[in-house]
Amino acid sequence: MSKSLFRPLLRHLALLWVPVALIADAQAGETAASTDIQLDTPIGGWRTGGSEGVSFSQRVSYPANNVSTPDDQPNAARIRGSIANAPKGPATLVVNGVSMPMRVEDDGSFDRPYLFPSGSNSIEVRAGEGARRVQSYAREASGRAAKLRIVLGWDSDNTDLDLHVVTPDGEHAWYGNRVLGNGGAQDVDVTSGFGPEIFASPTPLNGTYLVYVNYFGGGWSYDEDGNASAQQALTTASITLITEEGSVNEKRETFFVPMREAGELTLVKRLVYP
Repeated sequence: MSKSLFRPLLRHLALLWVPVALIADAQAGETAASTDIQLDTPIGGWRTGGSEGVSFSQRVSYPANNVSTPDDQPNAARIRGSIANAPKGPATLVVNGVSMPMRVEDDGSFDRPYLFPSGSNSIEVRAGEGARRVQSYAREASGRAAKLRIVLGWDSDNTDLDLHVVTPDGEHAWYGNRVLGNGGAQDVDVTSGFGPEIFASPTPLNGTYLVYVNYFGGGWSYDEDGNASAQQALTTASITLITEEGSVNEKRETFFVPMREAGELTLVKRLVYP
């Protein structure tokens, strides 16, 4: 069959394709217009930012504690913004491909410190059907880059999971000992659900690290007779291990661990560095 016989058919297909394409474009435009996420910091594009005034460990207050940001935290080391009409539950924060939960306040705001490595950094916030992403290029790191970073997040509210890291010299990072003498530190003890809790070290010791997750408590509701029932039958913890972040030698792996009740302690990984 000659090509000339196909031409009328192709013209009809083209006429059919145009409105379909227009509908697809219109739907895409509607999705973009309905995105209600505003990301104030970090700002996309090139930026400068040293380590002056940068905080990693956060203030902790009990009985309930969330991620918090010091008032004087530089914008170069801060993820801040707002979500209009935010759905119930946490948003999702993705930094350089690492996903973690991020609590959104009742007014739709979010704010957390984050020490970015030098070079290119991708920051994305997702909530419901909306997403907002920026690409930031840092001439210098916001503090010393973490050569070892361990991120714990989980999928249930009003629960307290704890990250424990034992370093090669026997030091133990946990909510009661968040800053180690060897340079490692844990940022915060989140006691009210979702996390994240992050351990990081710019100068990790060579050797074996033990990474544990402990289900400390929470996640229960009580009736008027005092009978307890689990608000969520299963809490899934996600633990991401990142080494040499921001370099050509960067490696990462993520583990998902089911946690069912308070008191569970799970050895997630024996990590050998380097």
